[in-house]
Amino acid sequence: MPNEPRFHPVYKSINKPLTIWGVERRLFFLALILGGAAFNLFGSLVSGLALFAALYLFARWSTGTDPQLLRILLNSARFHANYDPGKRDGIHILVARRRS
Repeated sequence: MPNEPRFHPVYKSINKPLTIWGVERRLFFLALILGGAAFNLFGSLVSGLALFAALYLFARWSTGTDPQLLRILLNSARFHANYDPGKRDGIHILVARRRS
């Protein structure tokens, strides 16, 4: 029967973001690399750990708020808005009345 609805099982693990220590994996590696860069630049383990901890906490908050935020930010420069409400003309409504 073509009009009967079909149900397909969807598992929760498909829709979950891949995380490391509760942070989206790309943000985790970004925090790790920038922490290592700060360690090499300043020659201080404390500065590397402090930068990693700050970026890790920000990434944890970001992942909790919206796991796809990094992808949205990186793609926002490529895709420009096509709709500008300031450039639209007003809407003209014509009311048609029925004859009784």
